[in-house]
Amino acid sequence: PAAAGRAPGPPDGGWGWMVLFGAFISIGFAYAFPKGLAIFFKEIQDFFGTSYSEIAWISSIMLATTYGAGPISSILVNRYGSRPVVMFGGLLCGVGMISAAFCTSILQLYVCVGFITGFGLALNLQPSVIIIGKYFLKRRPMANGLAMAGSPVMLCTLAPLNQFLFENFGWRGSFLILGAILLNCCVAGALFRPIGAGTALVKTQVAEEGKDALKGKITEDGPMENKTEEEGGKDCFEKVNQYLDFSLFKHRGFLIYLVGNVLMFLGFFAPIVFLAPYAKHTGIDEYSAAFLLSILAVVDMVARPTTGIIANSRWVRPRIQYFFSFAIAFNGACHLLVPLASSYTGLVVYSSFFGLAFGMVCAMLFETLMDLVGAARFTSAVGLVTIAECCTILLGPPIGGILIDTFGDYKYMFIKCGAVMVLAGTFLFIMNYYNYRMLAKEEKERKTKEEDPKAVRTENEGKKNWNKDSIQDGPELEPLKEKGEGLKKEMNGT
Repeated sequence: PAAAGRAPGPPDGGWGWMVLFGAFISIGFAYAFPKGLAIFFKEIQDFFGTSYSEIAWISSIMLATTYGAGPISSILVNRYGSRPVVMFGGLLCGVGMISAAFCTSILQLYVCVGFITGFGLALNLQPSVIIIGKYFLKRRPMANGLAMAGSPVMLCTLAPLNQFLFENFGWRGSFLILGAILLNCCVAGALFRPIGAGTALVKTQVAEEGKDALKGKITEDGPMENKTEEEGGKDCFEKVNQYLDFSLFKHRGFLIYLVGNVLMFLGFFAPIVFLAPYAKHTGIDEYSAAFLLSILAVVDMVARPTTGIIANSRWVRPRIQYFFSFAIAFNGACHLLVPLASSYTGLVVYSSFFGLAFGMVCAMLFETLMDLVGAARFTSAVGLVTIAECCTILLGPPIGGILIDTFGDYKYMFIKCGAVMVLAGTFLFIMNYYNYRMLAKEEKERKTKEEDPKAVRTENEGKKNWNKDSIQDGPELEPLKEKGEGLKKEMNGT
């Protein structure tokens, strides 16, 4: 059969729902935990006598480490699989928060909460997103939306829980309990059964039938462990390129996505980090301030799966990049209107719209990347994108804190974040329009060459052209690629 020697395809169900549940927990902690810690910032600031910008570095370092460690996480997933990586990440999260309970300076909190816990969250985030793409194909946008809904569910729970823990146990006791709670990521990781487990049986059958021995060494899912004699002479860069595909930097759609997201993250997380402190600054009590995060989380909880269902529809999915651009610009518009929210009622309305816009962006954040580069190159793409995004994620909240310290008012921080996100959404919309036009033009030229008998090339020239097209084109042309691969196999006699 044509599929002999290949790993099983995405089941779009079955054990995939258990994997989705584990991803729901892991992604929820990875995204919600840095935001939930904002409840303790005012008290930690008073305890150590620090400024707004200094205390904001805790969340910034944690978020930057979570994203900056993306390539490391991707390499580990390619080498060992998702399950052990997530379980080890959960262990690191617990150790980091428990160690933070005994810190005596703000610098020690940077290390324990920012670096150790942030690195553990990185080992939870990327593997969870990657394995969803292996278990789902037709239902992938919906599955991504449901998995991303873990963030608002966890935030909705953590915001009042953290306030309760602080009032009863203080911030040190709360960190001990939160460290124990984070160990549940190990349980979630245990659900990530490798989808390529049945590949070995298929390869054995192919070998017994006398097929080409090289076919038995090829697997599409899981780590590449078979080495050839030529690998001994490879330099360091080529070995790293086995796990991180640097040819993505020649991919037009990937570069557009990368630039737009790097700009977006400069104003993405700061409003959530400072929402509760802003409410307290205006004279609102602690529980009401924490309740704003719960309102945001509840709306976010509904928005993510709903966005996933809408994005999976036949009207939106072919042009999902436009929908993503609109969500980013809508998010920025919400922040620009914050100065009009001068009362608690206004902040409730802002939190509701912010939760809707935030959920829309997060539900499509990784789906749009997979739509551009395809599932086969998605693991490398996630790692390369997150390392580029970590710089703006690191600088976003501290810049907001500096604006607050300088002007003594939070509105300038929200205006800065809103303007940056509107600019990022506009950039992505324009450039994606250009990308879609170029893809349509390239597809038309390819069809013209296929129909023109004078355009027939030799076998070697055809291979070179096909490799070039596979690098530049997005998933919209995957049916043509599959047809071309079948033709190549017939030409080679396989």
